[in-house]
Amino acid sequence: MRNRLIKTVFVAAILAPALPVAAAPLPKPAIFGVCAACHKTDKGAPNGIGPNLFGIGGATAGAVPGFAFSPAMKKSGIKWTRPNLIKFIQSPQATVPGTRMPFMGLKNQQSAEQVADYILSLK
Repeated sequence: MRNRLIKTVFVAAILAPALPVAAAPLPKPAIFGVCAACHKTDKGAPNGIGPNLFGIGGATAGAVPGFAFSPAMKKSGIKWTRPNLIKFIQSPQATVPGTRMPFMGLKNQQSAEQVADYILSLK
């Protein structure tokens, strides 16, 4: 029994560094207040005027369950990578012509990057 316990602890100690650790989300940037008027970011929160943004990093645009996306967004095929998300945040209508998102965009590159990084940290 003691040998089994020692072996289990030893194996766990060796494997622990190899296991992925969930990183905490980044702090919500102040500029996200503009987005928060329509978007929620808590895991399991219902969609609002816009879709819940929790866990969209790497997903295909228009894939949040229970949200009625525009046909343009569903057909866009965009993957929410950092560059694509920044581009969309800066100019939603230019990135996805026909989107229903009534937002003119964050023109400031640094603000768009902060919002994108925050959204992508929500896992």
